[in-house]
Amino acid sequence: MLKTDSARSRRIGIGLIVAGTVCFSIIDASGKWLVQQLPVAEVVWLRFATHVLWMALLLAPSRGWDMVRTRSPKLQALRALMMVAMTALNFWALQYLQLAETGAIQFSVPVLIALMSAWWLGERLDARRWVAIVGGFAGVLLVIRPGSAAFHPAILLSVGNALLYAAFNMLTRRMAASETPESMQMLSAFGAAVLVAPFALAQWVWPQDLATWAVIAVCGLAGGVGHQCVATAHRYASAAVLGPFIYQQIIYMVLWGWLLFGQLPDFFVIAGAVVVVASGLYLLWLEVRRGRG
Repeated sequence: MLKTDSARSRRIGIGLIVAGTVCFSIIDASGKWLVQQLPVAEVVWLRFATHVLWMALLLAPSRGWDMVRTRSPKLQALRALMMVAMTALNFWALQYLQLAETGAIQFSVPVLIALMSAWWLGERLDARRWVAIVGGFAGVLLVIRPGSAAFHPAILLSVGNALLYAAFNMLTRRMAASETPESMQMLSAFGAAVLVAPFALAQWVWPQDLATWAVIAVCGLAGGVGHQCVATAHRYASAAVLGPFIYQQIIYMVLWGWLLFGQLPDFFVIAGAVVVVASGLYLLWLEVRRGRG
């Protein structure tokens, strides 16, 4: 529920969503750097373990036991499992792909949610929504380019991550009615850390220098702060107001890819990202119009 519907409230919400998208781009950039130094399972565990540690330090003094109270333990466990799978697929893909490539595929999530809503929830899709869905998949194909020399099998990991992320968003929306943002992010991150711990310990390699530990700390902090910012943003502004600002994350992904890894996306990745983002924004516009109708 929105606290108010004033211009000031909307500005706060937009500021929080922008901070969240910056944080999410930092997770991917730091994850891509870390998987070049450490095993993927270890990086996934460190991402969640440091997330839990940071959030306990920052939020526990004010939230207390509310951070771990839940009415849906089974759904929390499912959400944790999905977080492990998504992060593992994403970090594994980032070993081989550019940040801009994985980011462009990630933005197909609104299109996938529309399709899943029709499939699982029986929601009716009119011709305009089908145009947006087909356009979104055309954009993904521009990025993937199956059958071409530019195609890398790791792109399928990123597609799998996008599919899971769409289902994850639908689950989160369902849980939001009974769970607090703090409990969802803390319990899901804690559960994820527990689930992946055996795989991380089996491949454990001690980080060798202070820079690696610093990136680990930044990755966990960005995860906790990013999820908290996004959850809190929706208390100040509606999804219709916040939606367009989420897509700016692709700008940060391209920037980090260039600054940290010397990688710039080619024409097809840029064109595909534009088509995917445009399809998502068109779906958002249709939802806004339906809400006003």
